Amino acid sequence: MEDAKKVYADIIDRPHPVSERHPPMPRHKRAAQFSPFAALTGYEDLIAESARATEPAPVFDEAALEELDRKLALLCSLQPKQPAVTVTVFCPDARKAGGVYRTFSGALIAIDLRARTLTLEGQAPIALKTITDLRF
Repeated sequence: MEDAKKVYADIIDRPHPVSERHPPMPRHKRAAQFSPFAALTGYEDLIAESARATEPAPVFDEAALEELDRKLALLCSLQPKQPAVTVTVFCPDARKAGGVYRTFSGALIAIDLRARTLTLEGQAPIALKTITDLRF
């Protein structure tokens, strides 16, 4: 400590300089300069994303595909009656493997075999390739 006093002896007792052009900064703004910052920006989002659960994509055997086709053919014949239908679809996740299953219910409005979509009342068209279960 004594060495520091010797090194800075020429300036140690001088008054603190005050600028004539710039007013002193308020204490709360001065303190903000030294507050901690987020060094790992996005890290918490990355942890939340990795913890988000997805379900595996469905794998159908030949029998399950035939059953879905049979239900779809029967539904096509019932289309003019607009039966109540419950459709379960698999929506793949854009960020990681797997996805989520969603269920939609409503009156059947249309089945478009060219566009390969099924439309329920009040819903957007559903791609036939995403359907995992049909109930009516």
